[in-house]
Amino acid sequence: MSAEPLQTPGRGSGFADLFRSRFLLKLLVAKELKVRYRGSVLGLLWSYVKPAVQFVVFYVALGVFLNMERSPGNPSGLPNYAIYLFSGIVLINFFTEALGNASRSIVGNGGLIKKIYLPRQLFPVASVWVSGVHFVPQIIILLVACLFNGWRPGLMQLAAAVAGFLIVALLATGLGLLFGAVNVYFRDAENLVDMLLMIATWASPVLYSWIMVRDKLGETFFTVYQLNPITVGVEAFHFAFWLPTADAAEAVPPHLLSVWIPVGLAISGLVLLTGQLVFRRLEGRFAQEL
Repeated sequence: MSAEPLQTPGRGSGFADLFRSRFLLKLLVAKELKVRYRGSVLGLLWSYVKPAVQFVVFYVALGVFLNMERSPGNPSGLPNYAIYLFSGIVLINFFTEALGNASRSIVGNGGLIKKIYLPRQLFPVASVWVSGVHFVPQIIILLVACLFNGWRPGLMQLAAAVAGFLIVALLATGLGLLFGAVNVYFRDAENLVDMLLMIATWASPVLYSWIMVRDKLGETFFTVYQLNPITVGVEAFHFAFWLPTADAAEAVPPHLLSVWIPVGLAISGLVLLTGQLVFRRLEGRFAQEL
């Protein structure tokens, strides 16, 4: 009888563990939701309240005071700016919540990790799934608003919406694995993630048009700007939800569907692979370091 190969204690089998431990993943997601809203009066309703307040603040500040909304007196503004703004906010909210929680998930579950062995990838991935649960009510509100504004999507719009979400979800998971592992050894990683999340909303066309970036900074910088997967994801959501509702809407960035969405998927996939490799490299000493 041949002996099984030795394995480093504390190291899992990567993404294969997620499939084998999918029931545990479901339990962790349920646990995270329960703990997060323990003692809360509104509970999951906060998934509606917080983005609604955020939307109102941005819309009043940018759409009204800074004239981003197109009107008879402001023909250079964005048509149907409310849909444009909210379609970007729901996606960037998912990213910031997913990455912020995933990067703290290992340290936050240190007590459990030190007591028993579980596949460590479950914790950051469960954080991303919890953010996905919060994403659902927001996307429902967006769909209702779009339907009231004459939204009639085609297959290309639906495919772009799925691709945009997938780009951001893969990116958040990869960065969550990376920073979640590094944060065990260097707690400065939390502060770095906080800075990245602060920049993320402004580094993608959530509040403004991509045309402003191209006109102000030129084609060369705009190409670099488009390499940001969050930018591609937000533009895909604008193509899917905003463009069909806006009269005489501005065109989407050139080659969005044929070039930039595949590039965004490739970059997010590479980040996911890198995050997984770093995570597996560092996870063997999680229990000792925690």
